[in-house]
Amino acid sequence: MKINDALSGAILLAFALLILFLIRDYPTIPGQNIGPAAFPGLLAGLLAVCSLALIWRGLRQQPRGRWLEFGAWIRSGLHLRNFLLTIASLLFYILASEALGFIVTATILLAILFWALKVRPGLIVPLAIGVTLLIHLIFYKGLRVPLPWGILLPVQW
Repeated sequence: MKINDALSGAILLAFALLILFLIRDYPTIPGQNIGPAAFPGLLAGLLAVCSLALIWRGLRQQPRGRWLEFGAWIRSGLHLRNFLLTIASLLFYILASEALGFIVTATILLAILFWALKVRPGLIVPLAIGVTLLIHLIFYKGLRVPLPWGILLPVQW
């Protein structure tokens, strides 16, 4: 899919302006020149400048192209199925991870995705479990991200 740069720039500019609007009420820290709004504001300002450049570029190219062009993959059943499966996987994780927990939810999702991508059947379950435990170890132990335990709460380690 090809999106005109002006449209992408307008979306990014709106995002930058939203960030600038949200950080305006961040408190200042007494005795310091840089407060909690400094870096988000700086990044939002840079994003706004880049967005304006994208909008300018997109408007200059508009006579030659459309605002939105779909790629050939949109007519491919396999690619469309994989795209929809990815969206469904994200929604399932959002809705089920608190109740089931990260380990159970991620194992189910990976097993389904491996099956859809035609991984050898004998490898699907061991790979899904192994990759899930590796990701859990990296995020929970290494990065200290509090992943949900869900139904495994009594056996957390």
